[in-house]
Amino acid sequence: MIRVLVVDDDFMVARLHGMVVRRTPGFLVVGEAHTGRQALAAARELRPDLILLDIYLPDISGLDVLRELRGGASPAAEADVLVITAAQEMDTVRAALRGGSVHYIIKPFDVSLLEQRLRDYARHHQVLATTLAPGQDDVDRMFGAPGTTRLPKGLSEQTAELVRDTLAADATAETGAGAGADGDAGGLSASECAARTGLSRVTARRYLEHFAATGEVTVSLRYGVAGRPERRFRWVGRP
Repeated sequence: MIRVLVVDDDFMVARLHGMVVRRTPGFLVVGEAHTGRQALAAARELRPDLILLDIYLPDISGLDVLRELRGGASPAAEADVLVITAAQEMDTVRAALRGGSVHYIIKPFDVSLLEQRLRDYARHHQVLATTLAPGQDDVDRMFGAPGTTRLPKGLSEQTAELVRDTLAADATAETGAGAGADGDAGGLSASECAARTGLSRVTARRYLEHFAATGEVTVSLRYGVAGRPERRFRWVGRP
């Protein structure tokens, strides 16, 4: 689990961000802080993997928090930081980037944007945690570049992203609903994916089979009363 510390001066906003984190597979909220000093103390005590950091805090700014974290020698200094703020000044964005923030989200924003950034971070975190010698594609993705991996002929990155998001959203909904208790492996069939994305069943199936080949989805069989078993695809993320 990726351990997250949520930092925002507004208690309700912090609670909302925490809810988004909790419903994203693979993440765990370990604490909240509402001032800069609280954030630094919580980071040292809880040692999170990721800090969701506001800039406008009542005592010191989030940039000061970031500088203190990066200048320290404690385990808290190794925490990644994702800035979430209403600050739009270019100097602030540049300072966050130079301070090592993994991303920068400007308030107000659609909740789906935070969910996507968390999923992106989870993929990067997995590469760092499990790969001893990352390839160039792995490094490119960690540094925000698209990488050089090409989809099979006839598949587009835009449609691939649509199918990825659909599968990830279904996995999130399953987690929240406790899916699987009845023995169903979960996931989506090609027909269900087609209905949710607006693609044809044949097209959806091509993308699903591609993700199965890359290890981004697991494939299970659901047996009905008669006929061939139904292949179901469940999102697990980039291996």
